[in-house]
Amino acid sequence: MKNYVYLYYNQGTNQAPSEEVAKAWGDWFGKLGDKLVDAGNPFNSGGKAVEKSGVSTIENWPATGYSIVKASSLDEAVEWAKDCPVLEEPKGAVRVYETLPM
Repeated sequence: MKNYVYLYYNQGTNQAPSEEVAKAWGDWFGKLGDKLVDAGNPFNSGGKAVEKSGVSTIENWPATGYSIVKASSLDEAVEWAKDCPVLEEPKGAVRVYETLPM
């Protein structure tokens, strides 16, 4: 089993989630069960991109949060992400990355 990071993106508003949305996330996390390593946290808006050329404000598709799951393959982690509540948002997305040991 390997760890995979879900990076969430939501081009909607940056508001606190409604009770309904919070419940959907809780239900999804419950469905993941022991596969959920770290539920993560949402990100505040206003992130910065640090590059060799300088620092800039992230304007295009800023990440809005993360979670970590344990799966046997990238395809399995991707399959679970298909039920993520962020996909209910008009411009919601989940990016899935395998972590590597250091």
